Amino acid sequence: MKQIILITGASSGFGLLTARALADAGHAVYASMRDIAGRNAAQADAVRKEAAERNVDLRVVELDVTSDDSAQDAIDTILRNDGRLDVLVHNAGHMVFGPAEAFTAEQYAQLYDVNVLGTQRVNRAALPAMRRQRKGLVLWVSSSSTRGGTPPFLAPYFAAKAAMDSLAVSYSGELTRWGIETSIMVPGAFTKGTNHFAHAGKPADGAREAEYMQGPYAGMPEKILKGLASLEPADADATEVARKIVDVVNLPFGKRPFRVHVDPSQDGAEIVNGVADRVRRELFWRAGIEDLLAPNV
Repeated sequence: MKQIILITGASSGFGLLTARALADAGHAVYASMRDIAGRNAAQADAVRKEAAERNVDLRVVELDVTSDDSAQDAIDTILRNDGRLDVLVHNAGHMVFGPAEAFTAEQYAQLYDVNVLGTQRVNRAALPAMRRQRKGLVLWVSSSSTRGGTPPFLAPYFAAKAAMDSLAVSYSGELTRWGIETSIMVPGAFTKGTNHFAHAGKPADGAREAEYMQGPYAGMPEKILKGLASLEPADADATEVARKIVDVVNLPFGKRPFRVHVDPSQDGAEIVNGVADRVRRELFWRAGIEDLLAPNV
């Protein structure tokens, strides 16, 4: 069944890979990105051209997750065009790399604004329509860093992703009685195939960063990145994340998994999440609210 799908942060990386894969699977996909008339104009044109050349239903919509008005405008556009929204994919995010102390509080706030508050803005715009439908899927692109091995120099990103993952878990129990499913996709640290590391932000406090880089942690950034790359199998393919998302979307309503891991490096997140998710299920049963674990069909 053709579904109407919105993906946030689809100008590159997992977002763009997923938009292509879902369109190839026969769905109507809105690849959202900010500033499609400016900084992302070329990327937006490339997506439109690709859609025409490959004859797939891949569309571009303006959406800046740091703006309430932009989120609402994007949802209004989709509802005006198609009358419904079946799947919302929370993918927009940004990575930073450097000593935690060298990032300013304002930088942390900016990262949370994109990676965490952005999902809330889009939810507040999209969920009223999805609740009226009494059917839908919210799919969150999380990270193995939320519970797996957490190497240093990625603290702001890890903290923001952990907050987003926690929000996804809480939302899941509040949406099941509206007939809305939740799935959390958990990619590992893919060091190639996306631009996450290449475009990672840096600390604003260069002097504080230098104290680390010229002191006992000299050479550590290179060692961390090299170590992460060494854990990744040679055949690791970032498009596998997109394929797994397609698999989840294509499953029958009520049969979608709560969490899916795609981590070739096996950093341990699947083990820890397995325990955490089991504890959550057991608590719901003990509290007599086990019906919130699955959507009402």
